[in-house]
Amino acid sequence: MTADRPPLAEGVPDRLYGRRRGHPLRPRQQRLLDITLPRLRLTAGQAAEPRAAFGMPGAPLWCEVGFGGGEHALEQVAAHPEVAYIASEVFENGLCSLLTRLVAEGEEATGALPRNLRLWPQDARHLLGALPEGALDRLFLLFPDPWPKSRHAKRRFVHPSLLPLVARALRPGGEWRIASDDPTYQDWVEEVMGAAADFTLAARHEARPAGWPGTRYEAKALREGRRPRYWIFARR
Repeated sequence: MTADRPPLAEGVPDRLYGRRRGHPLRPRQQRLLDITLPRLRLTAGQAAEPRAAFGMPGAPLWCEVGFGGGEHALEQVAAHPEVAYIASEVFENGLCSLLTRLVAEGEEATGALPRNLRLWPQDARHLLGALPEGALDRLFLLFPDPWPKSRHAKRRFVHPSLLPLVARALRPGGEWRIASDDPTYQDWVEEVMGAAADFTLAARHEARPAGWPGTRYEAKALREGRRPRYWIFARR
């Protein structure tokens, strides 16, 4: 276990994700990971005082778990410069996708970066454990891997064993926004969150509401005829 991987509670699965890399990285992608990522990386030590890491005392703190290609995260960062935004993703190709949008080729070490964005390129559960209690004002989980096989259900981020960790990180009244296009996962969210003592359903939408930037996964789902569902759960 490294300094950036605080221990998880007993009984929590050791990992929720599959592979960390898809296609082999191109030289430009490797430079982004080697040079640009460290400029934005949030460490476990900084997570203990997250707003100080941004130099934004008193700012709302939002976090996105598994940002995929980064479309949603970057739109939120641009639309809300007053918000300190932590974006978490373990998949290296997803990290490169976001970083590519931020800096031009040849400017990996010098290109301007958003003041209000930090990246956590590891398991988001370790981040939630490192944050102070009640640190987050908003948490996003958008189109996560549904792990459709029953034997893989324990890898779903929406899981009874993980709800205490999420509840600890969110302040009372804070929002957990979830979206999924997978019918099995949609039913799972309804079941698990319906029984969650620390959360109450604030809203459920069958179409993406205003203020929710789209993602490539949502666009793919719509092209293929699947109907996403969007929830807002409030921390009691």
